[in-house]
Amino acid sequence: MSYCAIDFGTSNSSVVVANTPCGTRLVPLEDQQPTMPTAVFFFTDEHEAAQAHGVHRPEGALPRAYGRAAVAAYVDGYAGRLMRSLKSILGSNLAEQTTDLGNGYAVRYLDVITGYLRHLRNAGEASARQPLDRVVLGRPVFFVDDDPERDARAQATLATAAQAAGFTDVRFQFEPIAAAFDYEQQVSQEQLVLVADIGGGTSDFSVVRVGPMRRLRADRRGDILANHGVHIAGTDFDRQIELAALLPLVGLGAYGPGGPGARQVPSTIYHDLATWHLINTCYRPRRVAEWRAMADWFADPELHRRLMRVLELRLGHELAAKSEAAKISAAAGTPAQVALDALAPGLLVTVDQALAVDAIRTDLDRIARAAVQTVRAAGLAPERIDALYFTGGSTGLAPLTERLSARFATARPVHGDRLASVATGLGVHASRVFGS
Repeated sequence: MSYCAIDFGTSNSSVVVANTPCGTRLVPLEDQQPTMPTAVFFFTDEHEAAQAHGVHRPEGALPRAYGRAAVAAYVDGYAGRLMRSLKSILGSNLAEQTTDLGNGYAVRYLDVITGYLRHLRNAGEASARQPLDRVVLGRPVFFVDDDPERDARAQATLATAAQAAGFTDVRFQFEPIAAAFDYEQQVSQEQLVLVADIGGGTSDFSVVRVGPMRRLRADRRGDILANHGVHIAGTDFDRQIELAALLPLVGLGAYGPGGPGARQVPSTIYHDLATWHLINTCYRPRRVAEWRAMADWFADPELHRRLMRVLELRLGHELAAKSEAAKISAAAGTPAQVALDALAPGLLVTVDQALAVDAIRTDLDRIARAAVQTVRAAGLAPERIDALYFTGGSTGLAPLTERLSARFATARPVHGDRLASVATGLGVHASRVFGS
């Protein structure tokens, strides 16, 4: 049974392989965990790479680390480049572009995705103890909102990367549909379920008819009543929190000298610093030199000094990581004390749940509206939904799930495995597609 299923997520990824002709299992990827961060660290110093843990050395290519090892290499300060949120590149013009890694090295974004998928395939083959040449890949309902051409290009790009990684037969399934297949394994009677799959990059919804007799059917297209989604999720929450709480401390929203009527400091650099796949563009020598010469644009020279420390010491990824950690802490109801000593000794900012929710309020409203639109597209009233099934890493944010549950007050809220439900459902689908 030479097939597998891959949940290639914005934040985390998983692999499922066949266990029996009718069953599948998650592959332990890193530290015996069934998921690993969708992250790659490229080492630009061979000596340092030899000292780090979890380093892979593809023939003729730079040494690299994946997942938690990649994040650890960045935190430990090794020379190189950390790349995350790889999925957000799909559908954009960046896929075929080359990005700088430092020390004169560069790599195509598409090759980064290919390398990561090859790593997942290798892990699956090691666990299955046989070659894997067929795959079901999960995909969001929309890679790109309101642009069918770019959305189709995104899937084609991911298929190209999967083929370059060694898969000869590549199929796709919507991620929320896969989550419905996972939920269906536990129901004892027919239901209408609204699947809310909210991860790092997208919030996807599907209305699916599930039941013990329906799961025996090979063709389930008639049970998918509607699907819809928006390109807003966890990384957008991180971004909004960073813009609201951290980046004002380095000049976002600041004004120049002159009192009332003074011009505001340009904000583009700050929005790029808060966007994972654009952070590295802020470190380009020409851009750093441009901002170094703009000291007189700031009424408060300390804000300019802090911004230059971010750019010259390449602290953008660290700020983004701190925003993500603050979001997770605030979501759990614990205020996060974010230390920013790298910018100024003793600099500290508190991110509590009220601040975090206020920062992402607009995003939460858009996500809730998308859920309601999905049910309407199915021709149903909200009270017809029997269950609201939550999956995806961002469903750990209580204010989000509470807002969605309030829109479907009669539906039973069910929380699946936030990081593995989609992968498990993709495995169920792969066994139906390839198992025979």
